[in-house]
Amino acid sequence: MPHRQTAILLINCPDAKGLVAAVSGFLYRHGANILSTDEHRDDTSGQFFMRISWDLEEFALDQEAFRRAFDGEVARRFAMYWRVEYSGRPLRVAVFVSRYLHCFADLLHRLRAGELQAEVPLIISNHEEARKHAEFYGIPFHHLPVTAGGKAEAEARQMALLEENGIDLVVLARYMQVLSPEFVARFPGRVINVHHSFLPAFSGARPYHAAFERGVKLIGATAHYVTEILDDGPIIEQEVIRVSHRDQLDDLVEKGRDAERMVLSRAVRWHLEHRVLLYGNKTVVFV
Repeated sequence: MPHRQTAILLINCPDAKGLVAAVSGFLYRHGANILSTDEHRDDTSGQFFMRISWDLEEFALDQEAFRRAFDGEVARRFAMYWRVEYSGRPLRVAVFVSRYLHCFADLLHRLRAGELQAEVPLIISNHEEARKHAEFYGIPFHHLPVTAGGKAEAEARQMALLEENGIDLVVLARYMQVLSPEFVARFPGRVINVHHSFLPAFSGARPYHAAFERGVKLIGATAHYVTEILDDGPIIEQEVIRVSHRDQLDDLVEKGRDAERMVLSRAVRWHLEHRVLLYGNKTVVFV
């Protein structure tokens, strides 16, 4: 059967009476068949969040007409921050990786299996280990070493490649380099990282070593958007795994890698499906 073409509207605005009725009524008037709707009100801030999707088959408005009509009839009245996405345009993703390949290989497998709907036109690494995986999946591989005095040059080349390939999302699949504020500013809310701890515990380098020394009974992994502050961006997904006094450092690392794979793949999927709304240093994730 042909793939259903859908639109997804994401809304963030001050809560007010009549919001849901205004949005759904607008869609109804223009022939939309609504497929799903999710809403959330943050009691502390008074903000309202909504994700609504509909079938485009009998919808009367094209993309440009929708933007004009929705803005004029609904969005301005409720002071909405909003965007609309379309299933017919899969996001273009660049994957960054260093020497640890477990998250990277898992993402490529899920893409090939159709679990993640995206286009991956390039892979960037500061080491050569990932090349064989990129070649197996037929994805162009760019080896861009990062030296102590050449980080700015390497990042300039990275950003040029991202611009040339029209990249919508950057995924750091255990890319062991800190991105500069300039890089992050170019892709706000569009860089996802996986950190190998249950943040905010054990941020920074060698979290498994720190967790082992502390004798924790739970370890975890966190997928988050990247900001200028290291390991402090809005959290998308987390996972924990129980450990005991019998587990040695190598056991923590092995178990933790399963958590890393899971949280990164979920976070990437939810971003690709336009299920994540950012506000402040938090996220609303409609799943």
